[in-house]
Amino acid sequence: MDRIGWLRAAVLGANDGIVSTASLVVGVAAANAARSDVLLAGVAGLVAGALSMAAGEYVSVSSQSDTERADLARERHELATAPAAEEDELTHIYVERGLDSTLARQVAQQLTAHDALKAHARDELGHVEGMSARPLQAAVASAAAFASGAALPIITVIMSPSSMVTPIVAVVSLLCLALLGALAARAGGASIVVGAGRVAFWGALAMAVTAVVGRLVGTAV
Repeated sequence: MDRIGWLRAAVLGANDGIVSTASLVVGVAAANAARSDVLLAGVAGLVAGALSMAAGEYVSVSSQSDTERADLARERHELATAPAAEEDELTHIYVERGLDSTLARQVAQQLTAHDALKAHARDELGHVEGMSARPLQAAVASAAAFASGAALPIITVIMSPSSMVTPIVAVVSLLCLALLGALAARAGGASIVVGAGRVAFWGALAMAVTAVVGRLVGTAV
């Protein structure tokens, strides 16, 4: 499940990179900008988007990490000041999960004797070992996922004829979005067709809107 979660996060990050950068590139290209200006806009979008994703993820996961540490500190204090009440609490949790009261008490006592804090962190607080919040890792992974997706429209601009930048970027980006949408849907056990179509639709809408805005701004200027 942890691997699936990371895969879906990576796919979503790449999707964001493709949609935002492709939309930016298409909008600037629709304003009849030179290829160098389109590339500059794309690179700026990649850098700004990756840093924004990293910052947002770092702040979010740091808050989660702070909450986890606070929960553990409170639990450590309660174990030190009211061990009997904490054992009763653990016993009640196991009874609710289907054990009879005698066996639940025995399990609670044995786990408490082995590692009381670990038992309460896992069964009371839901903190799974090996899945603790890691802000820096999350920030780097989010930025890398976004940048990998954002690089696609930029590479497409470089390889496309100047007169065909807009349609080629749009088509390549939509194909990649559909592929990533299908991959995310498969990882989550959902319909591949629905997942691919949903992501492609919103990507197409974003690019269409920015193209119209670019055309109007370019004409006005």
